[in-house]
Amino acid sequence: MIHALSILGSTGSIGRQSLAAAERLNVPVRALAAHRNIDLLERQVRRFSPRLAAVYDSAAAGLLRVALADTPTKVVSGMEGLIEAASLEECDCVVTAVSGSVGLRPTLAAIARGKRIALANKETLVCAGELVMQRAREHSAEIVPVDSEHSAIFQSLGGRLGSPRLRSILLTASGGPFRGLTKEQTYHKTPAEAVAHPNWSMGAKISVDSATMMNKGLEFIEAMRLFSVRPEQIRVLIHPQSVVHSAVEFVDGSVIAQLGIPDMGLPIQYAMTWPDRMETWTAPLDLFRLSDLHFEAPDLENFPCLALAMDAAKRGGTAPAILSAANEAAVGLFLREKLPFGKIAECVAAALDSIKITEKPGLNELLSVDAQARKYVMEMR
Repeated sequence: MIHALSILGSTGSIGRQSLAAAERLNVPVRALAAHRNIDLLERQVRRFSPRLAAVYDSAAAGLLRVALADTPTKVVSGMEGLIEAASLEECDCVVTAVSGSVGLRPTLAAIARGKRIALANKETLVCAGELVMQRAREHSAEIVPVDSEHSAIFQSLGGRLGSPRLRSILLTASGGPFRGLTKEQTYHKTPAEAVAHPNWSMGAKISVDSATMMNKGLEFIEAMRLFSVRPEQIRVLIHPQSVVHSAVEFVDGSVIAQLGIPDMGLPIQYAMTWPDRMETWTAPLDLFRLSDLHFEAPDLENFPCLALAMDAAKRGGTAPAILSAANEAAVGLFLREKLPFGKIAECVAAALDSIKITEKPGLNELLSVDAQARKYVMEMR
C-alpha cells in the first residue's frame, strides 16, 4: 500500500478516478498536474490540498496562481513543473495519466527517484519502452500498469512483469464503435461518432484511438516492453463484451484470464494497493447474467492502424516513437475537424515511410523523431 500520491493528468478521466480511489483509500495527494483545465484543477486543489499543482500551459498556470493565492499550494508550470510534480520527495507513487509523449520525461524523473509508477500513459512505453524499463531496473522502481488490459496481464501473471513459463499474451479489444464497418464506411465519421465507445468512458484521444484500433496497437507495443515478450508472442482478440480484460497462456497450455465489468476503478485501485487487494466501490461481475462471451480475429484490412503498430513493434528502434507521435498529431487534427477520420492511418503510414528509423536510440533521438513525426503530419495534411 502506498503512502502518498502524485497524479499527472488529474483533470482527465483516469486522473479523476485516481483521485476518487485515493479519497476512498485515505491516501493523501501531494501533487496534481494538468494541461490547461485550471477550473477543475482549482476545485481539485481546494478539495485535496496538495503541496504542489503543475500546469503544463504556462499562461493557464499564471491564472491558477492568482486563483489559488489564498492557499498554501505552490503552482508551477511547463515541463519542469511536471517533472517537479513527479519528483516530489514525499510521494512514493506517481500516477502517470497525461496523454501523449509529454509523459515520458516526468516518468523517467519519477523512476530515477525509485517511485512506484502507476502507469496509465501508454505512449511512454511505446516511445521509449526499452529505455524506461532499463531505468526502472537500475533504480528499483516499481511499474504497475493501470490500463485494464495490462493490469489484467499483470494480475494473471501473479503480480509480476513476466514469467519464463509464459508462452503468449492474449490481448483483448472491444473493437470500438466502428467494429464490423469497412474503411469506406468509416472514412468520414465525425469526432462525436468516434468518441462514442460502446463499453468504456474515456478521454477523447484514447476514444478515437479505440475507434481506429490504434489504441490496441499501442497496447501491443506497451505489452511487448512491459512484459519482455517478442511481438509474435502477443495475439490480439476482438472481444466485444469487454469482460475478459486479457489473458496469458503458459507453456503447459493453461490460460489464466482476469475478468470484470468494464470499469477502470479496479485497475486504478489495484495499482495503488498492490500487492494487496482492498474492497472497491465498483459493481461485481455477475457471471449468471452473461449469456455469451465472443472472440474473433481483428480486421487488419479495415483497421490498418493496428497493422501499422504491429509492424512498428517488429521493426523496433525509433519506429514505435514515430508511429505514436504521428498518430497523436493526426488524432488532434481530426478532433479539431481538420482531418477526415480515414486519413489518420494514412498520415501514420506516410510518416513511418518518410522518417528514417534507427536502432537503439537514446532519449534525445527519441524526442527528436517525435518532433519530426508531428511536424510531418502537420505539413502533409
